[in-house]
Amino acid sequence: MLVKRAFIATILLLIWLVAWSEARRSRTRSRTKSKVQIGLPITGKYRDPESDQYYNNNDGAKILLASHFDLEYVLGHKIAFLCTAKGTPRPHITWFKDGTEIFAHHYLHIHEWLIGEDRVKSKIEIDPATQMDAGVYECTADNMYSIDRRSFKTDFSIAFD
Repeated sequence: MLVKRAFIATILLLIWLVAWSEARRSRTRSRTKSKVQIGLPITGKYRDPESDQYYNNNDGAKILLASHFDLEYVLGHKIAFLCTAKGTPRPHITWFKDGTEIFAHHYLHIHEWLIGEDRVKSKIEIDPATQMDAGVYECTADNMYSIDRRSFKTDFSIAFD
């Protein structure tokens, strides 16, 4: 009888430990789920004059045109993001995915056009898009006076033909 009670107590303890570890794991996962902050336009008034002068400089980099914020793409199809910026001197556009700078490769192409003396247009194309291409993309325009950025959230869908 004593062995039977010890066995039942051990089983109950194991069940409690499994339930406790699952609850702890899901609680931790929800806190650290998103490590990427969505980049919003940098505008407005700032507490100190240096920041205000930096971000609101008339010659500073400003993104004029950017792709839509939320995009659902179809697996196997092409996706593209666009970013146009202005500034004096002409800004440089850098692309990021989930907070990490991205560079052109076999399935990802970055095109750039210089427009006039103070504008630049950049386009990123991914063809064909896979599940790994889901995430948060960001274009950052910067020159010696300021930085501006826009973010685009993407997720995929599956097309059934």
